[in-house]
This record gives sequence, C-alpha cells and structure tokens, in this order.
Amino acid sequence: MDALEYHRATKHTPESLRRTSAPLDWANMPDPFRHYEGTPLIDLPADPSPPSLSALSVLAGLLGPQTGEDEINFLSRLLFYSASISASKKTVSGYRYALRVNPSSGNLHPTEFHLASPQGLFHYRVSSHMLEQRAIGDFGDLSFLLTTISWREAWKYGNRAYRYCLLDAGHAWQALELSSRALGFEAQAMGRFADDELAAYYSLPEDEWPLLVVRLKSDFTPSSSKAPEWIRGIPNKLSGETGSNPAITSVHCKTKLTAGFAKARGDVLAPAAEPLSGMAYGGLFGEVVRRRRSALDFGGGFETIAADQLLTMLGLATRPLAADVLPHSYIDLYVYVHRVRGVDPGVYRYLREGNRLELLRIGDQRAAAARLSLGQALAGNSCVTISMVADFDRALGEAGDRGYRYVHFEAGAIGQRLYVAAEALGLQSTGIGAFYDDLVHEYLGLKSEGRQVVYHFASGYAVADYRLVPTIADRDHEL
Repeated sequence: MDALEYHRATKHTPESLRRTSAPLDWANMPDPFRHYEGTPLIDLPADPSPPSLSALSVLAGLLGPQTGEDEINFLSRLLFYSASISASKKTVSGYRYALRVNPSSGNLHPTEFHLASPQGLFHYRVSSHMLEQRAIGDFGDLSFLLTTISWREAWKYGNRAYRYCLLDAGHAWQALELSSRALGFEAQAMGRFADDELAAYYSLPEDEWPLLVVRLKSDFTPSSSKAPEWIRGIPNKLSGETGSNPAITSVHCKTKLTAGFAKARGDVLAPAAEPLSGMAYGGLFGEVVRRRRSALDFGGGFETIAADQLLTMLGLATRPLAADVLPHSYIDLYVYVHRVRGVDPGVYRYLREGNRLELLRIGDQRAAAARLSLGQALAGNSCVTISMVADFDRALGEAGDRGYRYVHFEAGAIGQRLYVAAEALGLQSTGIGAFYDDLVHEYLGLKSEGRQVVYHFASGYAVADYRLVPTIADRDHEL
C-alpha cells in the first residue's frame, strides 16, 4: 500500500465510523512509558532552572544565552522543557495518569527520545526523568533520534494511527528544537536516512521505528577514547498482547529509504529563518511550555481574541523550519474565524506572504467547523479553528512516498508552535486529528486529489478541567 492509498483508506466518514466502532480493550492498553531494563541509570537534576527567554522570542528565532553548564545539567533542562511529565489528571474512578510537555493524540505518546553523544547512546526514561545508558563509547556529536511505537496509537485508533504517529513526531521535534533554542543552541532535523541501518545502529527493538534525527550544534564533552561497548538493555513489554496492523506496517515500509537512496539524496540541512525582532513580550518559555495543556473544550459565548493575536500565532507557527526534509512548506492553513475582533466570521486562507487572511466564505462557521471535526463541539466553541491541508502532489513528487512523512511532520511542527504561541498570548489550544476528510475538502473547495487535509487545530479560552491534579506550586499559591 503506497502513501496516498493509505491516506484514502483511512479517511473518516460517518459510515466508516459506524463500521469500526468497538469498545476499547482497557486491560490491554499499552504502557505509555518505555524502559530498557538492565541499563545503568543517570539521574538528571530535578526542577532545573528555566530558560530566561520569552516563548514568543524563541518562536521568533532568537537564541537564549548559554550558561556554560555541564552536559548532564544541560540535558536535564533540555528534556525537562521538551519531553518530561508536566502534570497529572485524576479520573472519577481514582485512576491517575501523567501529562507531558509535548502533546500527543489521545495522550498515548508513541514517540520515544534516544540520544547519541561522544559518551554513548542513551534512552530518556520519561517516567523518572533519567537517562538509560544503552552503550558506552563515541557515537558522534550530540543528536536525538525520535522513534515511534505505532501500537500505542493503533490500540485506540486502528489503521488511522500512523497519521497520528507522524503528527506526534512533528510535535516532539519542535518541542525539542524550541527548548534547545531557548537554552542557546540551534537544532536541525534530518529525515533522510536509511531506516533499517539507523534502527540497527541504535539497536532498536522491533516495535520502535526511527522517524526523525534532531542534531544540536553543541560540543560539551570530548570524544570518549573507549571502543563502543554495548549494554542495550531489555525493553519492557508494553501490553499483554500486541496487535498487528498490516496497513500501518505496509505504509511504513513503503516510506522507508535504503542506504543508497538516502546517500544519493544528500544530507544538507536547511537553515532556519532569520530571527524576528520585537517579540520579547509574553510569558517566559519555561513557564509557557510547562503549563501548556490540550483544552478539553472551549467556553464559546462572547469572549474574543484580537486580530493581531491571531496573526501573531499564524505568523510564528508557519516560519520556515530547520530541516532537510522541508526546503519549502507543504502545508496551507484554512482558518475558520468564529470570534476575532476586527475579522468578520468566515473561512479564510492564510497567506504567509504578507501575513494576511484571504476571505473564502463569509458567515458564522461554528456549526460547520464542529460538524467537519467529527461533530466535536470544541471546534465550534473555540475562537478560531484551523484546517491544515497538505500538497501531496508536491511532497510525493519531490520525495516519493517518503514525502508522506514530511507533510505530517510539518503539520505537527506547526501545531506545536501554535500551542506555544497561543499559550504565550493567554489562550489555550487543542490539536484535532479526527475529521471527515472528504467533507472538509468539499467545504473548502479543494478539487485536486493531491490536496488533502491532515490536521485540525483549535484555539480559544478553555473551560476548566477539574481532572487536573494541582502541583505543589499550585497548592502553595492557593494557600
């Protein structure tokens, strides 16, 4: 199954949802935390100091000051503000579950963080904010490998889950890159590599697949003089039974690269955009990303946002990204304006050139946005909802089936930047992976099969989520 066949086969329609609706096997829910047992553990300092730069400054391309700290303290700060646990929720039954700095569809977190450095190979143990050392020796300059465990998503979402794995990787990439920039170091993503060779290099288990490499321009420690010595560790079993999904396996294999092809395509990293000035307002980066949550719903009513808030969010979210896979954008944004001061309700296409909105359809869009988003009320209760539409003709024409990954990486990256920008501007957001694909295409007037919706996103004023468990800081503030 090639990429476009997979995309067509996993479209949501009212009929497809009726056919596939089934109760979840909660007893077999995958563990959201991967551990490699039998590896030495490196404790990362808890509650590391936050970066001093504002969130909007980081999004605008500025670099924070480097503090001259050692590698372990740097990694603790980097991961604390990009991948760690940030809060927890408690259900009516008393079940408690963790939330993380980087968002994930269904809070299932298929993305794992691996690290290569001159001192060895490591895996980030999110559950305890530690590094698991899987090998000792010189494994090159500091870089991260983002892998995916598709079963975590497929357990709930079935065949469509591969889309969510790719979107989540885009979110994780930007969470890592923004955190790195806030700490004073540039980071760039690489998506062109020989999949099977890289998986073997990191000694990944069969259920983890490499998706993105993120390289940091840093040099903390000299290379190790030791020859590589493998520890590996034993990956924990995530659930009693791991379901197979031939459609996901097929499309993933179709999007792989061989060593010869990866080498032939080259490995040149595109630079990020030049920093913007005048973006120093808003909350500090560390505070913003640690308090970011996915909104359960939005208040609706009469609360509005300003036009300059919306255009700031859109402008910062769509700045050129530092990655070899994105020499230009494959994603267009279509904006359902519900309550924005100075902008009439309607559907607009966002034009990056000039940072402006082009009116496509006038009138109240709240019912339409909710209906298109699988009837989810939050898409109409928000102040603004967005459809991200991919140019598959261009992506697949330039990169073959590998381009299918790239468009979702970009959409996830834009989503992460929207999350951070909205939070910094006093708003909340929710990424929406479920929508009626063809109804969206029809509503937006998309006539080419090569242009397909890949992601929805909503921002506004969130309703209170009483499942959130207060942190110590919150309780102190209340007292």
